[in-house]
Amino acid sequence: MRIATWNVNSLKARLPRVEEWLGYAEPDVLCMQETKLADGAFPAMAFAALGYDAVHHGSGRWNGVAILSRVGVSDVVNGFCEGLEADADTRLISATCGGVCVSSVYVPNGRALDHPQYEYKLSWFERLRQHLETTAAPEQPVVVCGDFNVAPEDRDVWDPDAFVDSTHVSEPERKALRHLEDWGLQDAFRVRYPDTDRLYTYWDYRAGDFHEHRGMRIDLALMSRPLAERVTWALVDRNARKGKLPSDHAPLLIDVDWSPQ
Repeated sequence: MRIATWNVNSLKARLPRVEEWLGYAEPDVLCMQETKLADGAFPAMAFAALGYDAVHHGSGRWNGVAILSRVGVSDVVNGFCEGLEADADTRLISATCGGVCVSSVYVPNGRALDHPQYEYKLSWFERLRQHLETTAAPEQPVVVCGDFNVAPEDRDVWDPDAFVDSTHVSEPERKALRHLEDWGLQDAFRVRYPDTDRLYTYWDYRAGDFHEHRGMRIDLALMSRPLAERVTWALVDRNARKGKLPSDHAPLLIDVDWSPQ
């Protein structure tokens, strides 16, 4: 089973590229973030023509998350579960795909350490942890995919000195990510590449960052043990970051020795 995640940074602008990528990458499940579409504008029929069921949670212009699956979609939940503060910014969608509980997440950016959005980001992480505690169990096959807007370690940014006093690398953000993982999740990419550095998923459009390889690894696939122990292959598809009108993120693909149920 091939599970992928990709911040497409506007599906309206990127749809032809996503369709092309699905044709050659052939994921069984794709989690997308920053679709920037309302539900009524989401191109479900285009994906159906490629063999994918699709669910989407978006309000237009900003944010928006989706799950595509060719192994079935059921038990769809938009946002956080009942009992938690609503996901007004459309940053989370979950569904069962091929027997796996899949979540597509777009964690808030945080903007700056002294900005109200920074505290919102930390509280959002805590709600995500509570959502998992309520809706799933670590013994189940669970994957939380998406743009976490946190680089887990210094080696996940091109130059730690360039990020001093910045978001994405602060200790409270990393602690919030670790707290989420402590529920029972493992960074699937690091399961496969525990010692490899300079592997990134995001490069700013400005200043030639992609060509200079000034990037960050902030797009993750966090898997519970039943999946993590079956990871067989992982790839950041840099080719999808090249060419005309690319997203500033590259897709992350994880292969798992799991038969869809």
